[in-house]
Amino acid sequence: MKAIITMLAIITMLFFLSFCTGKKETTDQATMQTAEPTQEELIAKGEYLVTIGGCNDCHSPKKMTEKGFEIIPETMLSGYPADRPIMVADKSSIAKGWGLMNYDLTQAAGPWGVSFSANLTPDPTGIGNWTEEQFKKALTQGKFKGMDGGRMLLPPMPWFNFTNMKDEDVSAIFAYLKSIKPVNNLVPAPISPEELK
Repeated sequence: MKAIITMLAIITMLFFLSFCTGKKETTDQATMQTAEPTQEELIAKGEYLVTIGGCNDCHSPKKMTEKGFEIIPETMLSGYPADRPIMVADKSSIAKGWGLMNYDLTQAAGPWGVSFSANLTPDPTGIGNWTEEQFKKALTQGKFKGMDGGRMLLPPMPWFNFTNMKDEDVSAIFAYLKSIKPVNNLVPAPISPEELK
């Protein structure tokens, strides 16, 4: 009988120890997951999100190479080049329901008129003077320059895909964009449908 009681006591102790140890590991893991990321980690996450989100597709000027389109590193994420002549949109094609884009996808035309990809670099001609709150409003609410009372962002900017983006993801993207090389490039203002020839 004494052996059975001793065995039960040992089993109970082992169970208790394994339960407490498992709970501590779970608590330590939860603490590790909620720790604030470093600035480097935030920027790396932002770069990842910008890359998988396809931001370079429209916001970076590109050149044609034997491998296809390649981003021009010096102008990455600087939007439609201000020194480039504006391509004339074919109003008759737009009237037939076509949406048109220039060869490197930085200019688009459609029923909204003509829009130009914005400069996302930290230069004053880009988002250099923006607050994170402005950036969040632009990205998740489609507000031009993140300002209430102004116009909405024009197509093809898919801001509506980002309406439920988590604040930490917005912060990461903003941190990354603020960390890249500033490019002085004042993108042209949009052209309204009435101004098309």
